[in-house]
Amino acid sequence: MFDMNARVCIIQFPGVNCEYETARALEKAGLGASIVRWNDSDTDMAAFEGYVLPGGFSYEDRLRAGAIAAGEDVLGILIEQAGLGKPIIGICNGAQVLVESGLVPGLEPGRVDLALAPNRGMGRDGYYANWVYVRVATEPEKTAITCGLEPGEVMPIPVAHSQGRFTSAEAGLFRRLETGGQIVLRYCASDGSDPLGFPDDPNGSDEFAAAISNVEGNVVAMMPHPERSTWLRQVPGELEGEWARRRTNGIGSWADLEGDGPGARIFRSLRAYIEEHG
Repeated sequence: MFDMNARVCIIQFPGVNCEYETARALEKAGLGASIVRWNDSDTDMAAFEGYVLPGGFSYEDRLRAGAIAAGEDVLGILIEQAGLGKPIIGICNGAQVLVESGLVPGLEPGRVDLALAPNRGMGRDGYYANWVYVRVATEPEKTAITCGLEPGEVMPIPVAHSQGRFTSAEAGLFRRLETGGQIVLRYCASDGSDPLGFPDDPNGSDEFAAAISNVEGNVVAMMPHPERSTWLRQVPGELEGEWARRRTNGIGSWADLEGDGPGARIFRSLRAYIEEHG
């Protein structure tokens, strides 16, 4: 199922648990996927056209989520490949790794400007998993996960994290990110409006940020899990909006339910980005 000559490398750190789901989602989008261990010295990492850091709990989230993985040698390879313009997507724990490495937002090489802090504002602490809505918040053509989406497009995607709050100690940083189009996805209500609080805002991120990119847009850290909403059958029928209506209307037709869910649009965007920039 997973081809070592594939176009996209999924990096498997100890403790991640979404690598196989992610590989299947990439393959549904027409991208070959290869799962490669973080310390695999037999694989030429530079030969791939794109990279995904999947969700999970690398190194048991010791110290801070993603902090230990961010210090591994493979991040040096990713930094080099990002500089060549190749796309790198970090999902949930992968997003935490990209932030801890400084690849996102990447304003200055090696500098860590952001944090993914513990969830806040829920009236409770700790891990939270549910479906949320996100809105495209930048010019879609700018980034590797939105280039196939519509301006302001709204989609339901699951979240599952305890440290998902994008924040920074630097005053004015998020204003700078917004001006530069680096806030890629924002949490929102089902109609696309800004959330009024929990649960539409699941973690209290500054500017409701759900995904942030580097300056060039080829490296994106996103907390929601698109691999868990890649098939239409994965979308709960009780949600609001067009995607839930499609899911309900598809009941009784396996072909329809096996069709694209909202998360597939993220991976198809990645494919389009690779084809355009490769």
